[in-house]
Amino acid sequence: MSAADERPPAKRTGRKATARKTTTRKAPAGRAPTRRPDSAQAQVTRLLSMLPYLRSHPSARVSEVAALFGVSERQVVRDLQVLWFSGLPGLQMGDYIEVDMEAVEGEGIISISNADYLARPLRLHADEAVALIVALRTLAAVPGSFERGAVERAIAKLEDAAGEAAQRAASVQVQVDADAVADVAGTVRAALDSKNRLHLSYWVPARDEATERDVDPMRLVVVDGRLYLEGWCHRAESVRLFRLDRVLDVKVLDVPAEVPSQARPRDLDAGLFQPSPSDELVTFELTPPGRWVADYYPHESADELPGGGLRLRLRARDREWVRRLALRLGETGRVVEPADLAAEVTAAARAALSAYDVQ
Repeated sequence: MSAADERPPAKRTGRKATARKTTTRKAPAGRAPTRRPDSAQAQVTRLLSMLPYLRSHPSARVSEVAALFGVSERQVVRDLQVLWFSGLPGLQMGDYIEVDMEAVEGEGIISISNADYLARPLRLHADEAVALIVALRTLAAVPGSFERGAVERAIAKLEDAAGEAAQRAASVQVQVDADAVADVAGTVRAALDSKNRLHLSYWVPARDEATERDVDPMRLVVVDGRLYLEGWCHRAESVRLFRLDRVLDVKVLDVPAEVPSQARPRDLDAGLFQPSPSDELVTFELTPPGRWVADYYPHESADELPGGGLRLRLRARDREWVRRLALRLGETGRVVEPADLAAEVTAAARAALSAYDVQ
């Protein structure tokens, strides 16, 4: 399916366009292509997924579809205007997809018809099927109140449809620490289902202390086999991630969760540790054996030093974390800026040595 060459007018004129095969240029090797939501390729891809959804959800709202597909409501209306003028080659004037644009622009309700021939879901590629099966198996290992039977049925259907690709998925093992945090995860899931606020007693290892927090839950995620609650923390007044195995106590409050409109889930593709520009800027001088720090932690800059060393500047939210890292480095690295933090590290090192009667 594709769209007419020209943008359709706001009112129906009787002019229709047939589907047209398009050719796309591949992005350079090693470089991920980026698509604007209003580009022709992104729009066609989105419409091929949107149409089956709209067929199975009569009277869906524009706002709901926009949130589901991650685009603006204005973009959804543009997509529908294109869909209204789309169809398969060889069809006559009365055979194209019908969209009630008056309902879309008036009540914000989407109603389509005459689209059975394009309402089939897209076929998955082998890699997509493998990724989806692995993700569903990981979800099945997460404790909580969601419908586990539906997940298991979806896995069975995908494995049956994927054929040999399902064997590749079976070789991918994702271990989730579900048993150790089953009770906490169940409570978090209940709060997500009821859209209620949570109260956490949460251990902060960097300060070795328990903190009390009210959190409006947003989602339960798995990162590197560990379960995390992501939510709006009223103590920090920001979105935070909480490792469930560090939750000392949790209870659902009789208060509705109110996640602020500006709160956004974190993009975890870049890892859990994502420094903020407001975090303190710390400078390390590393010897060659200490260069591994640059490979493990995001940093602002890394300048070569004579003899193969490295001058590394990174941002740290917690000074205790910096002190532990500096002590771990020993003679392979030292903090040079800020000066007061360097003095704190030196004092901590001397205190540690004094415990062994070493001067």
